[in-house]
Amino acid sequence: MGNTSSSAVQKCLESALGSKDLVAFKDKPFFQLTDVKPYNLDIPITPAAVTYPKTTEHISAIIKCAVDNSLKVQPRCGGHSYANYGIGGEDNTIVVDMKNFQQFSMDKSTWQATIGGGTLLDDVTKRLHENGNRAMAHGTCPQVGIGGHATIGGLGPTSRMWGSALDHVEEVEVVLANSTVVRASEKENQDILFAVKGAAAGMAIVTEFKVRTQAEPSEAVLYSYDFHGGDAASKAEAFKQWQNLISDPELSRKFASQFILTEQFGAIVTGTFFGSQQEFDSLNISARLPSSSQKDNIEVKDWLGVVGHWAEDVSLQIVGGIQSNFYAKSLAYTEKDIIPDDAVDKLFQYIDTADKGGALWFIIWDLEGGAVNEVAPNATAYGHRNALFYHQAYAVNLLGKISDKTRSFLTGVNQVITDALPNHDLGAYAGYVDPALGENSASLYWGGNVERLQNIKADIDPLDVFHNPQTIRPTKKSAKMV
Repeated sequence: MGNTSSSAVQKCLESALGSKDLVAFKDKPFFQLTDVKPYNLDIPITPAAVTYPKTTEHISAIIKCAVDNSLKVQPRCGGHSYANYGIGGEDNTIVVDMKNFQQFSMDKSTWQATIGGGTLLDDVTKRLHENGNRAMAHGTCPQVGIGGHATIGGLGPTSRMWGSALDHVEEVEVVLANSTVVRASEKENQDILFAVKGAAAGMAIVTEFKVRTQAEPSEAVLYSYDFHGGDAASKAEAFKQWQNLISDPELSRKFASQFILTEQFGAIVTGTFFGSQQEFDSLNISARLPSSSQKDNIEVKDWLGVVGHWAEDVSLQIVGGIQSNFYAKSLAYTEKDIIPDDAVDKLFQYIDTADKGGALWFIIWDLEGGAVNEVAPNATAYGHRNALFYHQAYAVNLLGKISDKTRSFLTGVNQVITDALPNHDLGAYAGYVDPALGENSASLYWGGNVERLQNIKADIDPLDVFHNPQTIRPTKKSAKMV
């Protein structure tokens, strides 16, 4: 690796793992392609090493190597971080790839599942299904890993019924910055469990989850209303009607919904109703939305079929699990943050006329609330217990770097909305990580939980070993406190 310190790191990691096959260094041929595998090609990063531990003891030893050589550590599961934080977000980090942590078991007396920290959501779905037709709330992208997803939020179509993915987590096994392995639950190490459920990337590496599960829904209706034609004004009217629908406090929690806007497909209202066709029809959703050029209701009784359909939605067809150059921004809306009609008109006019910089783009407004909001804001690190819906504005350039014009377009989308809601404190979802938030990111991601997280960080990771550009930093304790 070229110099004495790099050589020391290499020897330490090879010794820690007991095999040269379980670690790759930056002088390896095709290192970026075969080991780093950045999700966002717009942010080039070169880690010091990518490790592939097989045991918790391996992880403990990797962390000790990092500490002894003054290097930072970041775990990677699915590798879907928007800013490549799973590979550190900065050069010279040691990456701990969790792909070998695939353990699974089901306690059929409690229906609590044990899931390895390296499991992808596609496998989570299949393993729960195969062990008692069980399920848990999570997102729709099959290549996302539970290690990051269930420790940052983990929102998905069933969240209104069941809570977020992290709300299912009842116990974790983690490796701490001092290389010790501990378990955290409501009975022991409660602060660690609190921190892991929303801000784990800066706190510990989760090797195992114990999660509550739910019985799979017996049937579901997949629906979509497509508004292909029309100008900005007609799309704005469709959005106003959707926003009015989803802000109804009496709306069934079985109803999941998204408003998706793209240049290619126009406006689409789509989602899942977890019940029968008869129940869905009784909601009279069609009458509460503008007439569309195409209505498509499909009743699917097979749970795996429903989940498979989610993986084929419009947004995932555009980006999916493909590495690309992209940029994203998000906003969290509470029930008090309904966008006024005149601001909706202004927003859709802006989207229609703004220079996109040549990028493919889409914006998703995603209904949440329900069970997610029943958890107290200070019960977990996750900071948006009052969020009714989110938006994610996303742009991808298939030919190269994201241009300043494209970044300005997405920033402008958020600006129109925040200008219309000047007295509202709109947060951002940490799962849609946005490097441009800078010093404000912690309060936007974790709200009122930041100070407690900083104190926990000071207790369990005072040297800031688990670090990326937007992780929680430890409280600096004075000499009198020590």
